[in-house]
Amino acid sequence: MKCPFCGFIEDKVIDSRQSKDGDIIRRRRECLKCEGRFTSYERIENLLPHVIKKDSRREPFDRQKILQGLERACEKRPVSFETREEMVNIIEKNLLASGEKEIPSALIGEQVMNGLREIDEVAYVRFASVYRQFKDIKAFMQEINDIVYNKNYDKKKN
Repeated sequence: MKCPFCGFIEDKVIDSRQSKDGDIIRRRRECLKCEGRFTSYERIENLLPHVIKKDSRREPFDRQKILQGLERACEKRPVSFETREEMVNIIEKNLLASGEKEIPSALIGEQVMNGLREIDEVAYVRFASVYRQFKDIKAFMQEINDIVYNKNYDKKKN
């Protein structure tokens, strides 16, 4: 594997661990030239459905796009990389389980928002503001009010 620091292609594996579900192997590696350490992930390549974009274009599912959106939404928030990875893994499993050949991007966006709502409300609002493209401050405030109302409602139930 190519070192992300110096580009050397030889390394040694320091540690290997399986995910909880056993479908991903996380390998901690050390470059034999610069001794830099990095992590790689090994997973079975699945035939994920194509994504139908809002403008009707179709493109292959790309987990990196979801991870990038999560990274922006979770910037400076206490949401670990592992939590974001697990969220994308769940979305991938849901897509595979659906058996569909094509999935609307809106379905993926809703799954991301549902996951963020459970993990971090600020990250959820950040993602929702971009994803839903609020037209004005009233729509944005309505979304925040819905979060606050649901949070208070959940507290009353318990």
